[in-house]
Amino acid sequence: MAEQIAGLHRTHYCGELRMEHVGQEETVFGWVQRQRDLGGLIFIDLRDRTGIVQLTFDDATDRAIFEKAASCRSEFVLAARGKVRERDAKTDKIPTGDVEIYVTELRILNKAETPPFEITEKSNVKEDLRLKYRYLDLRRPDLQRNILMRHKIAKITRDYFDENGFIEIETPMLIRSTPEGARDFLVPSRIHKGSFYALPQSPQLYKQLSMVAGFDRYMQIARCFRDEDLRADRQPEFTQIDLEMSFVDMEDVLAIGEGYIQRVFKEAIGVEIPLPLPRLTYQQAMERYGSDKPDTRFGMELTDLSDVVKDCGFGVFSGAVQGGGSVRCITAKNAVNVLTRKEIDKLTEMIRGIGGKGLAWIRLAPDGMKSSFQKFMTDGEMQAILQRAGAETGDVVLIIADTKTSHVLPQLGQLRLAVADKLNIERTGYNLLWIVEFPFFEFDEDLGQFVAMHHPFTAPMDECLPYLESDKANVRAKCYDLVLNGIELSSGSIRITDPVLQNRIFELLGMSDEEAYAKFGFLLDAFRFGAPPHGGMGIGLDRLVMQMLQCETLRDVVAFPKVQNASELMTMAPGSVDEQQLEDLGICLKGKEE
Repeated sequence: MAEQIAGLHRTHYCGELRMEHVGQEETVFGWVQRQRDLGGLIFIDLRDRTGIVQLTFDDATDRAIFEKAASCRSEFVLAARGKVRERDAKTDKIPTGDVEIYVTELRILNKAETPPFEITEKSNVKEDLRLKYRYLDLRRPDLQRNILMRHKIAKITRDYFDENGFIEIETPMLIRSTPEGARDFLVPSRIHKGSFYALPQSPQLYKQLSMVAGFDRYMQIARCFRDEDLRADRQPEFTQIDLEMSFVDMEDVLAIGEGYIQRVFKEAIGVEIPLPLPRLTYQQAMERYGSDKPDTRFGMELTDLSDVVKDCGFGVFSGAVQGGGSVRCITAKNAVNVLTRKEIDKLTEMIRGIGGKGLAWIRLAPDGMKSSFQKFMTDGEMQAILQRAGAETGDVVLIIADTKTSHVLPQLGQLRLAVADKLNIERTGYNLLWIVEFPFFEFDEDLGQFVAMHHPFTAPMDECLPYLESDKANVRAKCYDLVLNGIELSSGSIRITDPVLQNRIFELLGMSDEEAYAKFGFLLDAFRFGAPPHGGMGIGLDRLVMQMLQCETLRDVVAFPKVQNASELMTMAPGSVDEQQLEDLGICLKGKEE
């Protein structure tokens, strides 16, 4: 049986002990990382969330305590008291490597079975097994550091916004389902059978109502939910640093966001972020990088070849330009040995997999130029392409052509990232930038019409108001994203508060007055009683921590994450429920077997 803890009180965490504690009587608690029995000498590495300290037992140790130490195994839970002394064999591998505790009292608080994997830094154990036993996985020092850093960042966040006059307001978790771009998680109501709550995709409408209520500056570290496919930087439930401000324009919101980023990077990880942050318009980002969330830590920017090849002999190129599209390329420097014909074929298949028609290429090997389309071109036309692309011996030029530039740009953007991976291009540091002036509408090819790119309360830019109806493709929004190393970290906008303009936007989105009121009536009603001009943004806390710690996946910074199919392997959620629960909710499962 486990021994009781009565009478022992922790004086320090394991990782806190240093030379200044030598000679002091200390008590520590923790888990056995490792036990080494050398006969007349036993060492136990005791671990807690701050680190490891060595416990020492020898021939002079009380025999009962020595035998107890000899019985200890990995992950036993111990309490130990003794005198701190200088180690004979010091080590710089751990911060406590100069000292040890010579134990005079030892209690086994709980024994442990052999764990399914070793609790160690940077475990190579299969992730599914670690997630099944996540409570053991979380004992690993590297994961514990991540979770502790997340806590630190959250505290800095609250301190910063409090100092800048923001009020933390909690918004409901059970809300009315409203269209916000992704599927809602629905919660059936027992009291109101046949009706459903939704879990919030964001606190968007409630924080706008907080502005109407006169709170002026709102913030919340909010839990949000979206029923969408997972990826490395997406979970079905996530945490957002949410904020809204009254009587502001876009510059005010961006200034608060920049101040926060500078503060959190400095205080959390000691990195100086120079301000102001760079800005690109949406169009500039797409033209240069093929992405509205570009990774600017490396070059390989897109080059427009359209004017060079519009009259060339290669019909794929000339036809794309004449059809209203474009021909563009990236130039992979010193890549000829890596981007072989076989590797280019793989990239071609990737492009076709994302809807592209193919990939043209030029390889400038030391023994001469080879190309997939050279036979259709004159020497002068080929040289003009190379000159525009800035290509030299050793480089590879990869070209995409299409009658729709809206296809060419994102395809090249994805190709740029794939080529950077193949070339192992170094991507270090923290490159932050704002993307501004997003399109207000985007054309949905399946529906054959323009739809809103953002939520319907996003304000169009003032200069675009005269042609809202006549030129939807060129209407830009008072919308802004914060991008960090190719990841969308934040999104926000200035909101519409003019009822006349709001009704105009609803009409342009094909939404009748009745439909708009059915979906957003409570907000529209609120706006009738004096809504201040306002705007805000939401910053992804999970993504921020992931990027600051340079982790590869959100699962490294979320305590209890979901896997690719949105299940949790530890608790086996989601799971079935019994018939009585379904009956209470008035739910019958369609197609359920007898």
